[in-house]
Amino acid sequence: MAGRPRQPLEVIKGKGRSNHLTKAEIKEREEQEKAIRGNTDKIIAPSYLTKKQQEEFYKIAEELVEMKLFSNLDVDGLARYIDSRDLYIKVVRELRSIKPTSRSGNDKLAVEDFAKLQRTKNLLFNECKSAASELGLSITSRLKLVIPKADPPKHTPSEFEKKFGDV
Repeated sequence: MAGRPRQPLEVIKGKGRSNHLTKAEIKEREEQEKAIRGNTDKIIAPSYLTKKQQEEFYKIAEELVEMKLFSNLDVDGLARYIDSRDLYIKVVRELRSIKPTSRSGNDKLAVEDFAKLQRTKNLLFNECKSAASELGLSITSRLKLVIPKADPPKHTPSEFEKKFGDV
């Protein structure tokens, strides 16, 4: 279906635009959103992650659960992010040890390796960026998820308040 992506009910309320929804529709949407959110009772780092990666997994998962952005269903996505991030860091370190340009015959292999590693680095970067965005790990993705606060109702001062100020 084309159009705008569906916004959470809290976002609609926060923008002050919930007046087009009936009470029944609001209740139905609240129940749907609660069911979709998912449980957080079985968040366990996958066994294919190293011990260091598992520590990072729990650290990030704890923060995401606190922000109510993470559930049991997101475990594998976070694990893939951590694994690709770890590979990205290894590739970057390897790139730093290779000279990108060289004039001697022996360094031609190093130049070819540099080009291959650079392509690999770009692929891993895009993979990390995509996973981070899906999980709400980047500032722009979190800004899309932030629930705005509703503006307080505007108060028109009475005649007494106009004459004598706040009392």
